[in-house]
Amino acid sequence: MIPTNVYAEMTPNPRTMKFVADRLLIEGNAVAEFASAAEAKGYSSLAEKLFDFPFVSGVFIMSNFVTVTKTEQVEWDLIVYELREFVRDFLMNNEKAVEKLPEVRKTEVVSNEAKGQSEPVIPSEFDEQIRQILEEYVRPAVENDGGLIDFKSFKDGVVTVTLRGSCSGCPSSLSTLKGGIETMLTQMIPEVKTVVAEEL
Repeated sequence: MIPTNVYAEMTPNPRTMKFVADRLLIEGNAVAEFASAAEAKGYSSLAEKLFDFPFVSGVFIMSNFVTVTKTEQVEWDLIVYELREFVRDFLMNNEKAVEKLPEVRKTEVVSNEAKGQSEPVIPSEFDEQIRQILEEYVRPAVENDGGLIDFKSFKDGVVTVTLRGSCSGCPSSLSTLKGGIETMLTQMIPEVKTVVAEEL
């Protein structure tokens, strides 16, 4: 038995709940995200078992927390205690929440749709500066809400980021993106004109 405490925390996304443990669930800055039990199989037995609940539609594991996405059919107040107890029991009996890291889903920018060709992302001279700003100012707050933001590319004044965990599908993530992140980046790097997001 591994003594473990877990508490549930609301996120800005009404469909997700963050379950925070008092120990690390995954190494370093690694992330594991699953949309089904089939995806989780062989990678995370915690995620795989969470999908046994009929109302679980997504599992995101990072640092010391698990963000669970539920279906629309059921309210949190009916299931949050059951899920918290399940996560705690699992962690008390299993040292690892993630046995093997899944490969990051790669996406490519389709820039020439007419020919049906996709071009790989071309690095820009501002990539590192954008990454550092996101890492220092944005990532901690987003993680606090049970999500993750990743820089993807910068081209023609447009910064593209990917949203994961509780940020994915969150109604307030667009206002955070435009009101917070875009404002900060455009002020700190004049070449940035706008920020857009894609969900994995």
